[in-house]
Amino acid sequence: MSFWFIQSLNSLALGGVLFTLAAGFSLIFGLMRIANLSHGAYFMFGAYIGLSVLESGHGFGVAVLAAGLGVGILGGLVERLVLRRLAGNTLSQVLATLGVAFVIADGSLWIWGGDPRPVSPPEWLAGGVQMLGLTFPLYRLAVVLFSCVIAICLWLLLDKTRLGVMIRASVDDRQMAQGIGVPASRLFTVVFCLGTALAGVGGVMAAPILSVYPGLDADMLPLALVVVILGGLGSLAGAFVGSFLIGFVYSFGQVLFPDLAYIILFLPMVIILAVRPRGLFGRITA
Repeated sequence: MSFWFIQSLNSLALGGVLFTLAAGFSLIFGLMRIANLSHGAYFMFGAYIGLSVLESGHGFGVAVLAAGLGVGILGGLVERLVLRRLAGNTLSQVLATLGVAFVIADGSLWIWGGDPRPVSPPEWLAGGVQMLGLTFPLYRLAVVLFSCVIAICLWLLLDKTRLGVMIRASVDDRQMAQGIGVPASRLFTVVFCLGTALAGVGGVMAAPILSVYPGLDADMLPLALVVVILGGLGSLAGAFVGSFLIGFVYSFGQVLFPDLAYIILFLPMVIILAVRPRGLFGRITA
């Protein structure tokens, strides 16, 4: 009984981490129709920025803000200087994001080295909490709560603001949205900055759980891809539900069937693509 309970809580924590990564990926993919293959690299780069801020003596909150701001600015520069020049050529844009991922990965290796770097949670979230007679790390519960707060903030942004209306309209029918005056150029930059900033924040939040190491981007990007495909193109609800579902599937698969973990993870994705290509929460897009 204790195994199932602890493993379920670990799955929730992984799902929370995945949501901060996949939410931005889903928005970028839904709006710009670009499979941003550098998204995992932004996640890893944010974790390294947070690590440097923490090692310089600043608090965890400052590390989260610095990672979100730094990675968001980098994402904006990539969108403006690289992807925008390749507008209309989706294949070239995807290959460009892959190139950016390699640049970030090699740059991180050069700056921070190749050894895994552990990160401690903030002192006020250290220790554990008693649940059903078992001790579970308090920080992992905080990650789940943080992901729920991020989900609520994104929902308010997308449903209750003018910017959110433009984003949703562009995801549903980009050509119609542009026809009624939605400033697509600025909107793409804002969404790309927001999506990459979320990835950077997710990297810092994940660091005390996963540690920071070269290859973290390659480990996390496939999970984000599965979440987006499962949840549906540009769907916040899909990203949220899909993140926690994949968190459970991947976490339990790694423990119960380690030799079949990726089969258990990717087989449902293949089935969903065959049965419901738009994903569980996806809608027909133009």
